[in-house]
Formats: sequence, structure tokens, C-alpha cells
Amino acid sequence: MKNLFCLVMLGLLCTPSAATEDSRPNIVFFLADDQRVDFLSVTGHPVVRTPAIDQLAQEGTLFRNMTVTTSTCWVSRASILTGMRHEGHQYTYEERGTLESGWAQLSFSTRLRRAGYEFSYVGKNHIKYNQGDTEVMFDHYTPVFRNPYFKKQPDGTLKHTTDIIGDEAVAFLNQEHEKPFCLYLNFNAAHAEDNDKENHYPYPARFESLYKDSPMPLPKFQGEPYKKYHPEFLRDSMHGDRFLWRWDTPEKYQHNMRNYLRMISGIDSVVNRVRKELEALDLDKNTIIIYTADNGYYAANRDFAGKWTHYEESLRVPLIIRDPRVAEQTATNHAPVLNIDLPATILDMAGVDVPGYMSGKSLQTFLSKDSVKDWREDSLHSFKGFHATIPNWEGVRNKRYVYARYYDQSPPQEFLYDLEKDADQLNNLSLLPSHRKQLAALRKRCDELKADEFKRGQEALLSLKQ
Repeated sequence: MKNLFCLVMLGLLCTPSAATEDSRPNIVFFLADDQRVDFLSVTGHPVVRTPAIDQLAQEGTLFRNMTVTTSTCWVSRASILTGMRHEGHQYTYEERGTLESGWAQLSFSTRLRRAGYEFSYVGKNHIKYNQGDTEVMFDHYTPVFRNPYFKKQPDGTLKHTTDIIGDEAVAFLNQEHEKPFCLYLNFNAAHAEDNDKENHYPYPARFESLYKDSPMPLPKFQGEPYKKYHPEFLRDSMHGDRFLWRWDTPEKYQHNMRNYLRMISGIDSVVNRVRKELEALDLDKNTIIIYTADNGYYAANRDFAGKWTHYEESLRVPLIIRDPRVAEQTATNHAPVLNIDLPATILDMAGVDVPGYMSGKSLQTFLSKDSVKDWREDSLHSFKGFHATIPNWEGVRNKRYVYARYYDQSPPQEFLYDLEKDADQLNNLSLLPSHRKQLAALRKRCDELKADEFKRGQEALLSLKQ
């Protein structure tokens, strides 16, 4: 990586460039949990009602080709903070315990703070930090966890965590702000409550009647005809276990899907509440709003539950960005964008230099034009979770192909899909002689990208010790 060390040092030692205080935008960043790209009405779901998020998309830019680099809560959130894939920041919840403290220094939130921003973190946190690191990264840190979703209030009533996060957001907006701010709202919804085997998706009580008379659309791929597409190690993993918890009968499916959609509508109500508060405080004209999710979700498609794997349902999530400073935002963008692009985008929008160690790229220019040809040739994706029942894998996506290898299997299991001819990823081409050349090229590219990302991460941490 040419001149990476110099870029890292320059990014750390120089004062970040920023626009004048008066012109710098505020940023509100909504991060949902377990929401794949099509679980919004604006992205095509026939039942769910998300009017506030839909309006955000109509006023801003809807990114149609957004994927996460690792489809699980803790790694995705660490990647957003650091701007690096798992191979770079190396954070794995079970094995490492805590996120390396150097990443607190290197996080996008710390860079914003050093540039004069006020940073407030509210909601779910699935990262273990070393003592003192949250004080480095955030001016205000208000974790709000699920399990249970409903928290007892001082008056004895119960309140859903989604609404608590909304309360905290409104309270923050109503404070006096001498600096521009970044408000980062991390929802627990629509993650299932795994300890409750009856009602997996607790929703705010006011949505009780929503979808009551709406039959839930069935998954595109379900039942015996599709089992042949998955080797036994995938069918017998946590995907299969949790499918039996939640989705394996018509009654369970209808009950849980209805409640899951109610949770998403709960998030939408907070988006609406925050936007109205911004307008009431006359902050809306200089506040950028971002909406996305930490990973996708099967919700019974392919007879799977959870996320974690290489399929589109796992990796693809919604992304909407509205910047009121852009006079005419492009309605949609089709560039292949990643969750690790978000910290670079936020820094760029705030007028702060994007450090050389970040693997993502700013999306700011895409708000006023559609995809740039050859903007990103390919991307590395993986899961390494140290779960006995979730298989580890790594792979590469490019404009046409998806490659994945599950390296802990004996022998390793590989997948290769041609998205132009097989968008549903049903025909594994990895064993066909006609695709040996393509398979070999993607194996090599996976090794190169993995080594490069690891090197970038190590050099970034090393630069802190110089």
C-alpha cells in the first residue's frame, strides 16, 4: 500500500481541516438492526408502512446497491466506527473481548470531536470497550440495551427501547449546542428477543392493531425444493436452529412477521419524531440525515433465520442519505457502496480530512449524480464469529460474481454465483469446469484483499505508537 504510513501519520498529526463553524452541518445517523434492503415500503415491501423513511428517500438519495462487509451486529458497528473491515480492525466479540483502544483514537467519532463537533451516541452498543475509550470517542454516551425490550420508568410504566432512544434524541436536540453535532442513534429493533420463544419481536404497544388484518407475504424461497441448494453444514447451523424457533409453521411465520414489521414501523415513528423536532428547532435546513442498518436478515427466506452468510439477503441493507445543502439530490444511486463508506462520508460532509487508513470512500458526490463507472471494482466480505453453530467464511463480490469459501469445513466449501444470470443465487458454479478460471481469479483476489486490509489495520495502530 503506497505511502499508507505517511497518510496515517499526516491524518493523525495535522489538525483536521474544517469549514467555518457557521457552515458546518449537523448529522443525525439512524442505524437499525437486522433489516434487509427490502423491508421498507420505499424499497418494495408490499405490507410494511414506513412513511417517514419513505419521505426521507424521496427527499434524499436512496442507494440501491448497499452491502455490509460483515453481516453481524458487533463487527458491522465496529467497521462503521473505524472505517475498516473486520480484517483491519480485528474485532471479534467472543475472542478478543474488547476493541483495541487504538481504534478509539482512530474512530470517525474521535476525529469529528477533534474537529470541533459534539458527538452523542445513543442506543444499542454491541462492542466491548476498554476503560476510558467511550470518553475519547463520545461527548455523550447513553447505551440502551434490549433483553428486555421494555424498561420500567420512574412512574412504574414500561417503555420500549425504540421510544426511549427517541426520547433521548429529542432531549439532546433541545440542549444548547455551541458546536455542530453528530447524533448517532443505534436501535435494538428489529432484532429478535432470543430469550423469548413465544414473542420473538416485541413491538411498542401502540402498534398492536397495525397489520392485524394483513396476511404476511411468504418468502420467495421456502420448503423442500430449495434445500438442495444448501449443503448440510449450512442447513444444520444456527440458521436452521432459529428457523425452527420462529418460522417453521404458517402460524409462527404470520405471527412473527407481523410483529417484526411492527418493530420496523416503531423505528419509522422515531425517524418522524426526530425530523419534526429538527424542523421545530429550525435545525432541519443544516442537518444531514442518514438511515441504514447493520446487516440484512433472512426472515425465513431459503428456510434460514439470522444473517451471517454470503447471500444477498444477509449482506444487502437500505441506505438513504438526505443532505439539505444539495439543491437537487439524485433520487437513486446504483454504485456498489459499503457500510465502511459511511464514516468517510460523514467526515467529508463535515469538512474533515478522511484519514488514509480508512478503507471506505466518501459518498458525498453521489448525492448529486448517479454511479460513476468503475468506482469500485470489487469488495471483500466475511464472517468470523467463533460461534460453534455459525460457519466462518470469506469471499469477494464484484460487478458480476459472488465468491465465498467456508474455510473451516473439511474440505473447504466454495460458492460461486453469476449475478447477471442468477440474481437469486441458486446455481453454484464453483464445481463447473467452465468456471475454473474465474474461480481461481477470485480465490487469489480474496487472499490479496484480506492481506491488504490486515496490513492497513496494523499500520494504522502502529502509527499511534511512533
